Amino acid sequence: MNIQQPAKQISVLGLKVWRITGFIYSLLLWIAAIGVGILVYFFEWPIWIAIATGLLVLFITIMSIVIVPAIRWKRWRYEVREQEIELQHGVFVITRTLVPMVRVQHVDTVQGPILRKYNLATIEISTAATRHEIPAVDLEEAEELRHAISKLARVAEDDV
Repeated sequence: MNIQQPAKQISVLGLKVWRITGFIYSLLLWIAAIGVGILVYFFEWPIWIAIATGLLVLFITIMSIVIVPAIRWKRWRYEVREQEIELQHGVFVITRTLVPMVRVQHVDTVQGPILRKYNLATIEISTAATRHEIPAVDLEEAEELRHAISKLARVAEDDV
């Protein structure tokens, strides 16, 4: 059975942004691992603690820089329709969400420093109960989508 996926995929630059973010988190883990190594040395703990810590951080580094961003980028899809917004995302578990336009309360675009460098933005869609986001969309497209979703949400609200 072939299930129809949402049509739009996030920017390929999103992959780069996620890899940079993974690198930054990994760097923090490596600093902690070095701290463990120093503790092992000064307190004469068993060397296997430092080796195990290093191997664990190496595994997490590979996962967070190479593997997870690639899978995440491949799976992230979205589509904005008149009556709903469909989102699909996940690495190990794929989540598909339909957000009815009538439930949308407001739409924001958000840019952190890394997204800004690559001219990308995250679209945040708020309903009364939840917040959904579409990450790493080209800035121009994100602004157009923000306006389109807002307009469609007003139309859906007027129809109710």
